Amino acid sequence: MIKKRFIAGAKCPSCQAIDTLRWWQQDDVEHVECVACDHSDTRAPQSVNESEQLSSTTKQQVIGVFKPD
Repeated sequence: MIKKRFIAGAKCPSCQAIDTLRWWQQDDVEHVECVACDHSDTRAPQSVNESEQLSSTTKQQVIGVFKPD
């Protein structure tokens, strides 16, 4: 089960409502969504953003990084 947490004091970039953004992490990808207007945003893991081997287009398409145990 994924825990979704509200971000206290945060303002939605779309509707400007305060205290309506919730955050969660799934498969090392961060998700934020507004419960008032359904605005959503995702952010790739830092390891993807820091990679010098991937093009900027590929970095935007990555949804997770495989980490073998």
